[in-house]
Amino acid sequence: MSECCERKPAGGTGTGTICCEGAGPAEASVTLTAVDPRTTAKYFGIGLSALGAWWLVYRGLSPFAKWFTFSLLTLTPGSHLTSAVEFFVFEAPKILMLLTLVVFAVGIVRSFFTPERARRILAGKRESAGNVLASLLGVVTPFCSCSAVPLFIGFVTSGVPLGVTFSFLVSAPMVNEIALVLLYGLFGWKIAAIYAGTGLAIAMISGWVIGRLGMEGHVEEWVYAAPAGRDEGGESPNVSWRDRVHFGLDSVRDIVGKVWPYVVAGIAVGAGIHGYVPENFMAGIMGAEAWWSVPLAVAVGIPMYSNAAGIIPVVQALLGKGAALGTVLAFMMSVIGLSLPEMIILRKVLKVRLIATFAGIVGVGILIVGYLFNALL
Repeated sequence: MSECCERKPAGGTGTGTICCEGAGPAEASVTLTAVDPRTTAKYFGIGLSALGAWWLVYRGLSPFAKWFTFSLLTLTPGSHLTSAVEFFVFEAPKILMLLTLVVFAVGIVRSFFTPERARRILAGKRESAGNVLASLLGVVTPFCSCSAVPLFIGFVTSGVPLGVTFSFLVSAPMVNEIALVLLYGLFGWKIAAIYAGTGLAIAMISGWVIGRLGMEGHVEEWVYAAPAGRDEGGESPNVSWRDRVHFGLDSVRDIVGKVWPYVVAGIAVGAGIHGYVPENFMAGIMGAEAWWSVPLAVAVGIPMYSNAAGIIPVVQALLGKGAALGTVLAFMMSVIGLSLPEMIILRKVLKVRLIATFAGIVGVGILIVGYLFNALL
């Protein structure tokens, strides 16, 4: 056994051997013992009990918000402050509870699926099929702005075509599972489906166009000289449910622990809009009749730094005040799909012309989505 190897609990019964980078070929995999069925049943039972408790608390949020606003704070019904406070007290725990549940569930899913596996799947694929597959993989694969550079380098050095790589880079932040579940929980399946369908279409078409432009020469030269990434963290079919539950809990601590201030800030902004902006006020500046509302929404959204969980409360408040769906979708997509911080980070591996092309193609796709849905809905 290599000196860099260590023995760790495998979750079920017995122990497993995990070898770090540098181990020999025969030692570079994860080997775990068989999983005890009784342990699996135990964790399923605990999970169902926890889900039941979560549901009871979730159902009690609306009565609690009313009690807190009117009985505890004794605010006057119908005032702007009352409306804003009730919105915040109800939406803050609601969205944070939804976010926690989604991140935990997705964390378990990700214990089966990693960026390295996505890279292996996409390597060698033809561009047309690769663009579609990369866009779909982006929905279920962990991604944030800080991981854009290592993901890009890993994909390129593994032989994934440039256009396919961009389909993944567009889809992963824009059409993420957190956004989809929160949209479904707040607005229903139709808006969630519209968001997913248009986001995937933008990712597929953007990657295909970039692939046709032949802009490989606008990637920084050192990227192609980088060694091909190792496939770390290979998955074993014998990983226990205990390990997967711990992976889900780690995801909650990591993701929710980082994004909750942005979520609360977004809810606070949404509460202010909900309480103080007059009904249908947004129809004048973000309505379907204002032709300039869509490009303005995109221009405002690009420099903002937020994520789907933080921007959705704002989207909810804007729609409630009369903003058009197409304009609000364009705003949301620009915030999470064309964020300025991500483009600054990508400058480490891309030349300015390719970044500008990427932003321009995705931006045009977002504008088309905004105008299309304003015209149809």
